Amino acid sequence: MLITKGIQKSFGDLKILKGIDLEVKHGEVVSIVGSSGAGKTTLLQILGTLNRPDSGELTLDGVNPFALSERKLAAFRNTEVGFIFQFHQLLPEFTAIENIIIPALIRGTSISDAKKDASRLLEILGLSDRSTHKPNELSGGEQQRIAVARSLINKPKVVFADEPSGNLDSKNSTELHQLFFNLRDEFNQTFVIVTHNEELANMTDRKLVMSDGLIL
Repeated sequence: MLITKGIQKSFGDLKILKGIDLEVKHGEVVSIVGSSGAGKTTLLQILGTLNRPDSGELTLDGVNPFALSERKLAAFRNTEVGFIFQFHQLLPEFTAIENIIIPALIRGTSISDAKKDASRLLEILGLSDRSTHKPNELSGGEQQRIAVARSLINKPKVVFADEPSGNLDSKNSTELHQLFFNLRDEFNQTFVIVTHNEELANMTDRKLVMSDGLIL
């Protein structure tokens, strides 16, 4: 599903990534751990095509996204990649279901079809009764599950999560962690998760440790 070869990235004179070689299989749940400053988030941003490497290669499901034009790269990112952030990044003026369908509408899906897909995700996530609630009417765990649904609405090939449970209490963290594996079983979804949470990291199929810009 995902292959990198020799990914390097610097910001000014500071070298963040020093040659990352990585393979992730379809349907695999992989965690990336390491101390702050190890380069985890920078790597995740490059894998998710939010940032470009200085050198090296990235292939996502057989496609080199950085060879695409900016317009085609944006479309590729919208349809093939999902994101879950530490802070859910829901738009406060929209309801739960409206937040979920935004990527689908950007893709060109009709509102009725998008809402049908979103309703199914809400049912799977146990949030059908929260579809018309705005973010400030939801708990932290519910908000993050809405963000998960949003990441899945376009049926992406891979979902990248950056500290997804970092803003949750232990109960909601545990529920969110289990949700990733339930979704993998339901959709054969691929997840790459940057986390400081050892419980989550130890649950994944593989735990990769980063240090000083390299995978150990």
